[in-house]
Amino acid sequence: MEALSGWLVVNRFLNTGKFTDLSARFEAAAEKFGVKLRLLTNDELLPCMGAPEYEDPARFDILPAERPDFVLFYDKDVRLAEQLERRGLRLFNNARAIELCDDKSLMHLCLDSAVPMPRTYCAPFTYENIGYNDTLFLEKLFGTLGSPLVIKEVFGSFGQQVYLASTPEDAAEILKKVGGKRLIFQEFIKESFGRDLRLNVVGNRVIAAMYRYNEHGDFRANISNGGSMKPHTPSAAEEALALKAAELMGLDFCGVDLLFGRDGEPILCEVNSNAHFKSIYDCTGVNAADEIMAHIVRCVG
Repeated sequence: MEALSGWLVVNRFLNTGKFTDLSARFEAAAEKFGVKLRLLTNDELLPCMGAPEYEDPARFDILPAERPDFVLFYDKDVRLAEQLERRGLRLFNNARAIELCDDKSLMHLCLDSAVPMPRTYCAPFTYENIGYNDTLFLEKLFGTLGSPLVIKEVFGSFGQQVYLASTPEDAAEILKKVGGKRLIFQEFIKESFGRDLRLNVVGNRVIAAMYRYNEHGDFRANISNGGSMKPHTPSAAEEALALKAAELMGLDFCGVDLLFGRDGEPILCEVNSNAHFKSIYDCTGVNAADEIMAHIVRCVG
């Protein structure tokens, strides 16, 4: 039987150690499962649109000649993902799922009324060259969400674009700082100050979980922000919530972050389609790259 072949697509312009380590783990997993995996960056894949009438646009594509059995798409270049799917390629994860996770406002719209999550409002749309030159709406948000409230840029990773505002004046300063970027506003779950859970899901199964906590006064528990971690055995409710969120968003694999409610009940924080997994490997010994590759082989083998 001929070995499966795949492309691992990553971003050309994110080449820090954290990202090269991730690629190396996938390459090692592919070798373990006898998969021929080719590492490609998004600038090496340039599908064509707008071909002359009656012409097959694929004729003008700037793509490798060989057609893989699958594409492991570990980037957020959603437009490229969509174009590869139009060429008939099977992507893990699919383009729509990546798009839903990448934009926090879309993620909450997708999961609205389906899973427990903080009360969330999308910021009124503005333009980046204008910003928020009127912030009266902040008074209304504080009136319903209370103080403090959480402000998140809809595009952001590792907790770096997440802010806590105690007053409308604080919030206005944050809006001034971020310019016209798209935002969401959320109620602050005080019971989860500086702590959360990360559950890694692959193929409708929770493969590993860790408890993350910050002992330095930061309300965010992200490891990259100085948080610590320890292994966690998820409750039935935590596992069910993570699996439901992954299913609703059409994900083959993901990292699901959960908060702690008033009575310890899980509340969805966010879902990550391109979750990094070095930390959870260091914490639990579970290699998510192996689990993801095994899932892909089961699906396309």
